[in-house]
Amino acid sequence: MINLAIIGGGPGGYVAAERAGQKGLSVVLFEKRDLGGVCLNEGCIPTKTLLYSAKVYDYARHADKYGVNVTEATFDLGKIVARKDKVVKKLVMGVGAKMKAHNVQVVKGEAMIKGRSKDGIEIACNGETFFVENLLICTGSEAFVPPITGVQEAGDIVLTNREILTLKEQPKSLVIIGGGVIGMEFASFYNSLGTEVTVVEMLPEILGGLDPEISAMLRDVYAKRGVKFHLSCKVTEIKGAEVVFANPDGSTSSVKGEKILMSVGRRAVTKGFGLENLGVELDRGAIKVDNKMRTNIPNVFAAGDVTGFSMLAHTASREGEVVVNNLTGGKDTMRYNAIPSVVYTNPEVASVGLTEEEAKKSGVEYRIAKLPMAYAGRFVAENEGVNGLCKVLVGAKHGEVLGVHMLGNPSSEIIYGACMAIEQELTLAALQEIVFPHPTVSEIFRETAFAF
Repeated sequence: MINLAIIGGGPGGYVAAERAGQKGLSVVLFEKRDLGGVCLNEGCIPTKTLLYSAKVYDYARHADKYGVNVTEATFDLGKIVARKDKVVKKLVMGVGAKMKAHNVQVVKGEAMIKGRSKDGIEIACNGETFFVENLLICTGSEAFVPPITGVQEAGDIVLTNREILTLKEQPKSLVIIGGGVIGMEFASFYNSLGTEVTVVEMLPEILGGLDPEISAMLRDVYAKRGVKFHLSCKVTEIKGAEVVFANPDGSTSSVKGEKILMSVGRRAVTKGFGLENLGVELDRGAIKVDNKMRTNIPNVFAAGDVTGFSMLAHTASREGEVVVNNLTGGKDTMRYNAIPSVVYTNPEVASVGLTEEEAKKSGVEYRIAKLPMAYAGRFVAENEGVNGLCKVLVGAKHGEVLGVHMLGNPSSEIIYGACMAIEQELTLAALQEIVFPHPTVSEIFRETAFAF
């Protein structure tokens, strides 16, 4: 009997498979498309590849700020997309090599759970039957397309994150429904290329869930670059290339776009692979798990977006590791207090831990300090005419780090330090004694610790 079967080869699935193989378990991994899942093929990696090309183009266009003369900066969207495809292909092959190195049996096809018998959990795929001792479900999520009037009739004008990644011709105008992470990253990319971008967001601010002050600062950056924002506005209808929405005062407005990006969220994939044959409990359309990623059914686990809790690739990977660690004799639990979030716009946003709003809501007593990113000399040297911010929340009594929120490049590469501080319950006093390299932008974290 196989020790562990994993359905879904995304960050949750393939990392769990690698760790399980390393620890000597027999593993079979089912993936109906390509290894890497949405993250590697339709999300994290391809979008960041596109965004880096846009960043290079931005640098070229504004090189004179740094004393460098570029006669004319141009771009080739076809080549940008081709490079994205090359990067994805290379990394998918890398995941495959890892699976082979750790003796993971990869089965490409649609797995179907048949049920449980004395021989174990039965899974069918490609005409073959597999009996397994433990099952980890990592089927991920899919773009949610709300039943807005006219959305189906609009045809290929309306895109999700999957379709927009394949565009080889730049749209002259783009309407983005949803100002979350996906929406803002594509707003950043196409704004850099010169597309007229409009964002329609139902909430009062973009990037809901992140620090509102940071979100407002980022919105202001892009508003100055020409992106139009309609906040607290609910889309009511799509008429071909026209998006109709209700304003906060009850009036109706509309905006036209050559293309429309639907980015209002994602939903867990729980249908189509026989989950019902095991009786796994769902909660609001996602698989319900405990802090060891166990479902209500013995020997059946779930990790990643399918749990509907923290839809981030790095969360999925850690959840998969928790499952494997417990299967191999360890005592591990999933903790979510130090999960970082990053928005790869230009400038980047990075956040971990509590926001002020969350602290107030949960009754946590806190103190807060914030500094402009310009307090770090390296930031000033590399970001001509650009502002940024670092906010740190600590406990009022002991001074332990509770949350860190940043706007400015390269926040994505700095935030892990704040994650470690929260995970290890580091205090301000301890943080102040750590020596940071100089000059680095990361010094802003330590400098803010002295601003209390």
